[in-house]
Amino acid sequence: MPRMIFVNLPVADVEKSAAFYQAIGATRDDRFCQEAAAAMMVFSETITFMLLSHERFADFTSKQIIDAKTQVQALLCLSEDSHEAVDATLAKAVAAGAKADPMPRQEMGDYMYGRSFEDPDGHIFELVWMDVDKAMAAWSEGVAAQ
Repeated sequence: MPRMIFVNLPVADVEKSAAFYQAIGATRDDRFCQEAAAAMMVFSETITFMLLSHERFADFTSKQIIDAKTQVQALLCLSEDSHEAVDATLAKAVAAGAKADPMPRQEMGDYMYGRSFEDPDGHIFELVWMDVDKAMAAWSEGVAAQ
């Protein structure tokens, strides 16, 4: 079994958030859902989000749950297969209620392109495409020039 990552997000409305993530390409796994408390959203065989109501999220931590619309604890990044895929996912996110580009665009020649969105709960996601070989070459040239 490949190593996986599970991102646990506190959300104000589990069903509304689940619909948002389905709109941008995640698949709901009903085996791990609890009405109004939790929804498992699968992006790939190795990336899964657990959307948890604030009450359910509090079962896992004694720390204060922040308001992601005014504070930040983490920035999340999802890779895409192309420049066009970045724009397509962003368009889906905006159509589902996201705010586009709360962070600066990442446009680095022909080797990296990124956009971002803020989900309905205020969590910020970067969408990035990168040609790793071209990026390494460009960064090596930049380091050598310094």
